Amino acid sequence: MIYSKEELFTDNQQRTYPASADACKFLLGGIGTGNVSVGSRGQLCDWEIFNTQGKGNILPYTFFSLWTRGDDGKPATRVLEAELNKPYERSHGYLSAEVGGLPRFSSARLKAEYPFVSVELEDEALPLSVTMEAFTPFIPLNYKDSGLPAAVLRYRVKNETGNAREVSIAASLANAAGFGGYNLFGDIWVKKPGLNTKKQENGLKGIYFTCPELDENDLSYGSMALATPDTEISMKPTWLLGGWFDCIHNFWDDFAQDGRLEEKAENKAVPSKFDHVPNLRIGSLAIHKTIEPHAEETFTFILAWHFPNRPKTWMGHICPADNNKPERVKNYYTLYWENAWEAAYYLYSGLDRLEKGSLDFRRALFTSTLPGYVIEALADNITVIRSTTCFRLSTGEFLAWEGGFNRRGCCEGNCTHVWNYAQTLAFLFPELEQSMRKTEFLVETDDDGNMAFRAMQVFGDPKWDMLPAADGQLGSVIRLYRDWKFSGDDSFLKLVWKKAQKALEFAFGYWDSDGDSVLDSRQHNTYDIEFYGPNSLTNSIFFAALKAGARMAEHMGDHAAAERYRKALKKGADSLDKLLWNGEYYAQSIEDVNQYKYQYGNGCLSDQLLGQQLAHVSGLGYILPCDHVKSAILSVFRYNFRNSMRKHDNVQRTYALNDEKGLLLCSWPYGGRPKLPFIYCDEVWTGVEYQVASHLIFEGFIEEGLTIVKALRERFTGENRNPFNEIECGNHYARSLASWALLVALSGYRFDLPNKRISFAPAINAENFSCFFSTGKAWGIYRQKKDSENGTVSHEIEVLYGSLEGIEVNSGLEDKQTAK
Repeated sequence: MIYSKEELFTDNQQRTYPASADACKFLLGGIGTGNVSVGSRGQLCDWEIFNTQGKGNILPYTFFSLWTRGDDGKPATRVLEAELNKPYERSHGYLSAEVGGLPRFSSARLKAEYPFVSVELEDEALPLSVTMEAFTPFIPLNYKDSGLPAAVLRYRVKNETGNAREVSIAASLANAAGFGGYNLFGDIWVKKPGLNTKKQENGLKGIYFTCPELDENDLSYGSMALATPDTEISMKPTWLLGGWFDCIHNFWDDFAQDGRLEEKAENKAVPSKFDHVPNLRIGSLAIHKTIEPHAEETFTFILAWHFPNRPKTWMGHICPADNNKPERVKNYYTLYWENAWEAAYYLYSGLDRLEKGSLDFRRALFTSTLPGYVIEALADNITVIRSTTCFRLSTGEFLAWEGGFNRRGCCEGNCTHVWNYAQTLAFLFPELEQSMRKTEFLVETDDDGNMAFRAMQVFGDPKWDMLPAADGQLGSVIRLYRDWKFSGDDSFLKLVWKKAQKALEFAFGYWDSDGDSVLDSRQHNTYDIEFYGPNSLTNSIFFAALKAGARMAEHMGDHAAAERYRKALKKGADSLDKLLWNGEYYAQSIEDVNQYKYQYGNGCLSDQLLGQQLAHVSGLGYILPCDHVKSAILSVFRYNFRNSMRKHDNVQRTYALNDEKGLLLCSWPYGGRPKLPFIYCDEVWTGVEYQVASHLIFEGFIEEGLTIVKALRERFTGENRNPFNEIECGNHYARSLASWALLVALSGYRFDLPNKRISFAPAINAENFSCFFSTGKAWGIYRQKKDSENGTVSHEIEVLYGSLEGIEVNSGLEDKQTAK
């Protein structure tokens, strides 16, 4: 092993990111709302609030600044960010809109415990300690409160001197309503002049940003809000409208003078022929306090946005011709809030409740006895479901890309074979996960059971014209079983069962050429190619789907179908095991591995038992012989994990390199590599790493599983990669949501809500174990202690949201899986 047991089991140190960690960017924003990120220097960046991806988007003149003065009467002014990092290579230097030339703090450190982020700013020249804290409410099972297009940003300022100090903090925001894109210099432009208006409502005061001249059906129509509950404030609702750098000159001189803002920005100078009145309107809101010696004060701001309109189609690289369709759909959050001010006021008026719920979640997750890097893997990937990868329509559908390019979505349509791996959404927001099942079965599955693996018909577009994906379609059946067992919602199962049954039975006639219950025909899969002949990737998923189908059919009263599925499972599993087992792992059965392009033959495929892993997560037990399963998954670790990539030849995409560690998708330990193996075989995908790691843990190989997770997270340091953005085919890639299976495996969690019971059998720290848990009805903290003398186990549940009334909770010993 490359890590000691101490490193694997006692690594609970919270990671911090220095200002130099340029890649580190923490997302603020709710589910389906878009985002703005907090960077490692404390800057707001990557404005992705316009219903599409926008990595690198800058909002001009949008920043926080501090002014202070002590008894000596000398004022000091700073942008509330650390200094800019090298290199300074720009064709035109830093733009005025980025205020790169204004003084900043000398250093910063970012810490995050989702959904909270903090940035500690330091400057030896200032006798103040400043910490920025920000969050968007996040409360599992509560979609509304977790889907706010808003964020709270607080600055805690401590006076380190023995004398009182005056302190002002100003927030400046560009009115991006009417967003039209970026020009050659990177400056934003808007289609029509915006309007910035002072607004006050029951203690909330601030600036409301609109674009009244813009058509309400325009894609960039919307509003923004910048507000505070603090009492002593000043505002400059609209900066000076002039040419060149007049606006920032006027603002900075005004603020730097006394820390207060003059409401009207007048320019009495003789106009220049270069003057123009820009469409972009900037506004600023300042809070003023006197901080007593060695005391601390908090400056609270609320930022909100509201851009309701989406095209009634996917806007990605697969369907670029549809980008100009005139039809519009609305974001789901528009059902709750008509504009940004309403969203800001909802956050303000319910802040105590919303923050408590978010703090409860943070406590439940981060006080766990799981290793720190495992908690990171769980928490940091939650950002996927709140990134632009995911969105929700006002008609209720939850939709998602695979990931995102910097400026648009990547691989649209709730791709079934990618979302096969994802677990986080199902365990935190089951209502949204169920929406995906409804789309898959009720919209995208034909009457003959053929399911499109990209959801195009949900927008009224033609069905995705491609082969059905064997892994994705059959995986949807397993996910349906998981979602039903997690929620206990029989009405949900009844709604989709008939179509789900057709999707399952489709496999017999389409992928099984000879009726032996082993899939052997052309099988499209997540590697964007087709496997030919029997292989354990698609067949293990098929067998798990048969087992899930048998249990669901039995529950629905279709005993004949249940028996048919059970017989097919036994027949197929017995045949496949004899056909593909090579003594160590499951290979692909193909006469000539080079007859077809992109096969793997006798290679050791990391995903060879994906169906078994999904079965474990869902509580289905074994679908193949236990001893063979254990040997196969251990072989994946033995042959595919690399301590270094320096001697690994990879001409494909590169996600791990040099001294980084990672798990390859496939290897050929006994030779026989095809001339043209499947196209991603030499790559490292975090979603597959999590899948394999959790499966190793399920099988009792705890150290091997944790080794993969620790090595994976070491690649995301904030300097080389963003720890809150595990990329694959795009930013915030959905497959990384496989990380939540680690919690299921390490806690030994079993859920059976139809029969009103849950149980736990921790794989580590059983003597003193605690972790976050969730069901479709409640979530909170599970704690377990084991008496070292008599071996008895005691446990307790702290419910932090919802109710477990009528649900039996066990220590899980009686629910351990039994081998086939």
